[in-house]
Amino acid sequence: MQRIEPLAGDQFTPLTTYLNTASSGLLPARSAAALRAAVEESGSYGTMGLDYFGPAVAARTAFARMMHVPPERVAIGGAVAVHVALIAGSLPEGAEVLVPEGEFSSLVNPFAVRSGIKLRTAPLADLADAVRPGTALVAFAAVQARDGRIADMDAVREAARAHSARTLVDATQAAGWLPLRAGDFDYLVCGAYKWLLCPRGTSFLVCGGEGPESDGLEALHAGWVAGADPMEANYGPIQRLAADARRYDEPHAHYSYVGAEHSLALLNELGVETVYAHDLALADRYRAGLAERGHTPVPAPGSAIVSVPGLGDAAERMEAAGVRVAVRAGHLRAAFHLYNSSDDVDRLLELLE
Repeated sequence: MQRIEPLAGDQFTPLTTYLNTASSGLLPARSAAALRAAVEESGSYGTMGLDYFGPAVAARTAFARMMHVPPERVAIGGAVAVHVALIAGSLPEGAEVLVPEGEFSSLVNPFAVRSGIKLRTAPLADLADAVRPGTALVAFAAVQARDGRIADMDAVREAARAHSARTLVDATQAAGWLPLRAGDFDYLVCGAYKWLLCPRGTSFLVCGGEGPESDGLEALHAGWVAGADPMEANYGPIQRLAADARRYDEPHAHYSYVGAEHSLALLNELGVETVYAHDLALADRYRAGLAERGHTPVPAPGSAIVSVPGLGDAAERMEAAGVRVAVRAGHLRAAFHLYNSSDDVDRLLELLE
């Protein structure tokens, strides 16, 4: 089979065969260098001082470019669950929220703990058919973290529109390798420390509407950074909220966004379509090797995540051999990203012999 080389190989020097991006991505060398410089500078702020907003603006703009939306529609924060809680808190009493069975808890729990919300579940494959009159919101992951299955996003979106329901897509396991257009949905949330290769503490919320008047959200955790002029919003009630999605910002973790600026720039330079082709070629090579060895992964065509039932016990042997994978629900889960090569796939298959 044709050899597949890593993308941006000079940016990554993993000490293991790292196939666990679905848990956490590797940090590019340029991002690590920027973080070290920022930490060093913070010892005195003698050269530049603290540029708190600069890296966040750059990261917001880079993520917006990747999602094909204007930066004004992107809010930043530190965790997907906080973005989802903002949406949950803005829903009216008695609203029905539909989610897939077994969905990741950061997407589900903010609705489950909100009093007055009617939470309903359906199998992922039947999610579009489960939308009904009275459904206020359909919340689902573009790619399932457990096994890599890709949701039928077009079908769910059309079913939601037919019933005047809003849509919330979690792109945490998709953004960075799967081409997406955030404007196709009412809301998109994303934890950036996986496929986007950012430090932990970096997350995004995209509002697909034209402005706050159409978002259906309240700025429930508005702090000083949510003001039209943050430097004038430090004391007392904020007189003027930002006129765009920045009103939903959390005060961000500075160092996380110092790294995020450079990680997202790298992905935009490569192009998500290029990363998609690379990651999928590796995943398909692995699927073909599994079939030759009599193993059947969870059906997830087109996914960079491959999960194999019955092989969870192999993870310990993999770890001892320097191959990093994960076990979810007893399945051996491998995730292929831009720093992986065909050698990594072949090594994994060799250990399954």
